[in-house]
Amino acid sequence: MDAAFWERVVQTVSAMRGEIVQALWETFVMVGLSTTFAVLFGTVLGVALFVSGSRQLYYSRSVYFLLDNLVNLMRAFPFVILMIAMIPATRAIVGTTIGPVAASLVLSVSGMFYFARLVEQNLREVPRGVIEAAISMGATPADVIRKVLLNEARAGMVSSITVLAIGLLSYSAAAGMIGGGGLGDLAIRYGYYRYQTEMIVFIVAILVLLVILMQGSGNRLARKLDKR
Repeated sequence: MDAAFWERVVQTVSAMRGEIVQALWETFVMVGLSTTFAVLFGTVLGVALFVSGSRQLYYSRSVYFLLDNLVNLMRAFPFVILMIAMIPATRAIVGTTIGPVAASLVLSVSGMFYFARLVEQNLREVPRGVIEAAISMGATPADVIRKVLLNEARAGMVSSITVLAIGLLSYSAAAGMIGGGGLGDLAIRYGYYRYQTEMIVFIVAILVLLVILMQGSGNRLARKLDKR
């Protein structure tokens, strides 16, 4: 890429700084809302998966079979098709199918099942002896879940949240294809349809920077919480 190309990048970014700031804000809204709801509901689902499994607190073969297959089904569902399939539900809940808040609903659903599997894996890493020791000391199942399992797995949970947030950031770019807004929508409208390659390069650079910042912050927090 020659000097003329980078000059065009600077000129394009300068001329569109208002739209870029708006798209960046829409991306933050999508990723922030969807990560929050995916973590909340995904944690509940992941804990239910773990405790209903073999040799666990609330072992139930039928419940685990149902939840396990539901998570597998939703994780295998292509994201773009899920967005289209959820249009009626999105319109009923949000009132519209366009914009970052509407896209956040689909992102939350997709991320929830992905995060549930990560939570289950994190809880499996908690030593069985720690759980048995808590039970022998009179801890209730609710106490074991809240004070032992989630507490012991907190470093891994932070790493999983980081992975989830980065994944939702990439999905938010796809959400822009069908009215979600954000950086992905800007790249498609200007970089693809108007052949402004410099806009695509700039948006990719922003996304790379966001991923680096998110991963670095998550790694630092996970190291602080890791008691090993």
